[in-house]
Amino acid sequence: MSKDAVVPALGPVDFNVREIQPVALVGPPELMARDWMSPYVWQDDGRLGIMVRAVPRADAEKTDTGVIWAGWSDDGQTFTMLPEPAIVPGPDPDQSGGVEDPTVLKRDDGSYVVYYTGVAADMAHGELFYAVGTAVDRLEKTGIALASSKSEGNTKEATVMRTVDGEWRLFYEYAEDQASRIGLALGRDINGPWDEQPTPLRPRDDSWDNWHLSTGPILTDHPDWPVMFYNGATQDARWRIGWVVFDRACTRVVDRGIEPLIVPPPGTDRAATDIAFAASAIVADGTIWLYYSLEDRKLARARIRRS
Repeated sequence: MSKDAVVPALGPVDFNVREIQPVALVGPPELMARDWMSPYVWQDDGRLGIMVRAVPRADAEKTDTGVIWAGWSDDGQTFTMLPEPAIVPGPDPDQSGGVEDPTVLKRDDGSYVVYYTGVAADMAHGELFYAVGTAVDRLEKTGIALASSKSEGNTKEATVMRTVDGEWRLFYEYAEDQASRIGLALGRDINGPWDEQPTPLRPRDDSWDNWHLSTGPILTDHPDWPVMFYNGATQDARWRIGWVVFDRACTRVVDRGIEPLIVPPPGTDRAATDIAFAASAIVADGTIWLYYSLEDRKLARARIRRS
């Protein structure tokens, strides 16, 4: 479709949750002894792949901020994980503290590009890196995808998509004024190079997303109106999942949900971790499945209806 093509008007749109299911991993003891976050799920030659961030549990020694594990599933709810992690910390000091937040893209030639956050030895500062390989268990670290700048520190949580006009967009989370923000960069190819742009999405006053914002997965099944299931929070970091519709270039918001789409179930302890955080979404047989983590320790998926 050319840039001069007529884009149909956006009619009324809304999203609601029809069903929530737990997501289970089956794997080696080293993985099962950890908590799980950031489930990136994608469709791959008739099956579903997953990459997750596996983190030490709260009562265990904090040896790292995460390792990245991969696996496969036929039903999208239970995944059989590989015997060894796909991406591990190091050897460079810039990512020796941990690896987090995988985002998987498959090239036309069948190879993989995986964006991930590399955390420095201090386990506090991160940047976006990427790895490439012919299989998810044969990835080679390639370098920095998008470095942290002085004004946009701790770049992480990549969401990468191709617009209807063939251009690439990289959304990412960065730190600004003691808050998380969403950044946007334009690229010519799946791995950049990236040209940073003003973000089209900002916090809203007097709302559930009035302080922190972080990237989430983008649906492109309606390519003229890409939808991001983004993550938002108040200043006390009570994260919820919302939705926003962009224009076809992903540079302007055309619609945004008022209330959160997914809220964590109520906890018995108000001081407990209160987080629902979207990581990926697929469309299978016309059904939207949104994959997310709860409490930074367990995985779930929601069946979403678009209305």
